[in-house]
Formats: sequence, structure tokens, C-alpha cells
Amino acid sequence: MRKRKPKGLDFEIDKLTNSIENVVTGDSFPTDIILVSNADLKTISKKNGWMFDWKFEFKEPGREVYKLAIVNNQSVIQGLISLEVKNDHVYMHLVENAPFNKGKNKIYSGVPGNLVAFACKLSFQRGHEGNVSFISKTQLVKYYVESLGAVHFGGRLMIIETQAALKLMNKYFKS
Repeated sequence: MRKRKPKGLDFEIDKLTNSIENVVTGDSFPTDIILVSNADLKTISKKNGWMFDWKFEFKEPGREVYKLAIVNNQSVIQGLISLEVKNDHVYMHLVENAPFNKGKNKIYSGVPGNLVAFACKLSFQRGHEGNVSFISKTQLVKYYVESLGAVHFGGRLMIIETQAALKLMNKYFKS
């Protein structure tokens, strides 16, 4: 299996919402986060506007790829996240908005925040106190400190610790 050097995450936390919000109407929609299936992978490709090679992520040992979808509409993928459960935390390999949720004409806001909150929730579920780590693009280190409450751990390593994880989780997951 080919190895890739981590390039650093560069997702934008457009808005911390209670679920995801329609940008035009402000309507809020409840979401589900589900493991990606082989059938889903057929719609997730660079030719369909996705930036990353999600088939590669899906095949990587130890990684789990999840999709964010609106409740009762699981065929439309709003965003994706690739996670790896480590011994003491959850590591985020990739986070990506669906192509129609990027830029000035995006349909929904709140997708990346929702996915990161899910990573925190998974960390709590696996007994890791909400701790999540990721490699950031250099220019976004300060941004993630401000938007997610992440701690800059040195170099480009970022960590979301328990208190920040609880804040994110409580924003998106009420139960």
C-alpha cells in the first residue's frame, strides 16, 4: 500500500451551527453521520468535484470514512471525514465539504464543524476523553485555535482537548 506524507488539513469552519443550515433560507436540517459504503464511493470522485482521493482513504487499514447526510436523505453526501482511532485519541486524516457546499454559492454551512464534532464524539465513545488530533496547513494554525478551540502542539500538529471537544459536541449532538 502506498504511503502519503500528511499535507495538512485546510477545511474552513464556515459556521458552528446546531446541524447544517441552508445558506439562503437559514433553515436548519438534522443530520446523520454514517460509514461510507462501496456504493457511496461511486459518486465521490475528482470528476464529480471532490478534491481528495476518498477511495484511497476508504482502503487504508485502520481508517474509517464517514459521510454526513441530512436525516431521511442519506444518498446526498454533504461532507466526508477520514478518521483513525489511535491508542489515546482520534486522528483526523481528511475533512471535505461536498463540492456544492464550497465557495460563495454553497448550499449548506456547518458541515466541517459537524464532522469535527463527530470526531470528538467518537473519541469520547472510544474512551479517549474527546481528544482529537490533526495536521494543519501552516497558515491555518491560528484559525483552528480560534474556531475550534484547538491547541497548537508544535509544528503543524493541532489537538482538540476535552473541554473544546465537549463544546463542539454539545453544539451538534444533543443526546
